[in-house]
Amino acid sequence: MFGGGGGGMNPRKMQQMMKQMGIDVDELDVEEVIIRTADEELYFSDAQVTKMDARGQETYQVVGSPDTREKGGGDAPAVESGDADGDADDAGIPDDDVELVAMRAGVPEDQAREALEANDGDLAAAVSELEE
Repeated sequence: MFGGGGGGMNPRKMQQMMKQMGIDVDELDVEEVIIRTADEELYFSDAQVTKMDARGQETYQVVGSPDTREKGGGDAPAVESGDADGDADDAGIPDDDVELVAMRAGVPEDQAREALEANDGDLAAAVSELEE
């Protein structure tokens, strides 16, 4: 359909064409990607993420194999927490979330847990509060 021949297009030529059409493509150096649906959470720890900006419309492509957790509500502990002693039961905040907020905000885990509890488990809000 797009010109005969079976070899495909040279990647450099493809980049030139995309640039002419106003499309920028960048590889992002990410630590993790979390996708939350109504029923589960998908955690990508070693994902490749590509951002494509086509005239102001940004599109992200995530490539990798996620770990899956069912979404816990209220007092339900995280499915993959691995803690048999139930540490995740404190207001339903998973230990992984506490560790992540503590690391991102540079605070002790008990302070991170308090911020998460105050923000109903919202990671971004807890980090934002701790960084103020």
